[in-house]
Amino acid sequence: MLGRMYERENCSAARALELVGERWSLLIIRNAVFSGMTRFSEFERRLGIAPNILAKRLDGFVSDGLMESRPTGEMVGASEYVLTPKGRELALVIMALTEWGDRWAAPQGPPVLFEHDGCGGPVHLSATCRECGRTPAVTEIVAVPGPGAPQAAEPA
Repeated sequence: MLGRMYERENCSAARALELVGERWSLLIIRNAVFSGMTRFSEFERRLGIAPNILAKRLDGFVSDGLMESRPTGEMVGASEYVLTPKGRELALVIMALTEWGDRWAAPQGPPVLFEHDGCGGPVHLSATCRECGRTPAVTEIVAVPGPGAPQAAEPA
């Protein structure tokens, strides 16, 4: 089994994968963000995930600050799992992955569309240059060393 850590990588994508790169992780977050799920039983039922795997993922999300565990007040020991701002921001990652899947892995078309709750307009992600305001093609985007890169490092 592959390990969860990427110690040799000085890469923010690798650090993010340490938090949400395991099977089921982004689907749990997806259901929390877009379906408002907070209960263990909801995640288990909707995803068909084994309880031991779900418990491990939820515990990891709590320890990594993506979710908070709060008592429900209904049963002793029952908790709900509520996204933190850090966890909620993964909505953009899920939207990007979904749009890629719609384009390359959904022959019948998108099973889900994202809309602005305020006006009902479609919401799509795009990369925008902060300098000129243009939307560059993927082939026009390059990686350069950032402030966290070791001296004389080459981008991956």
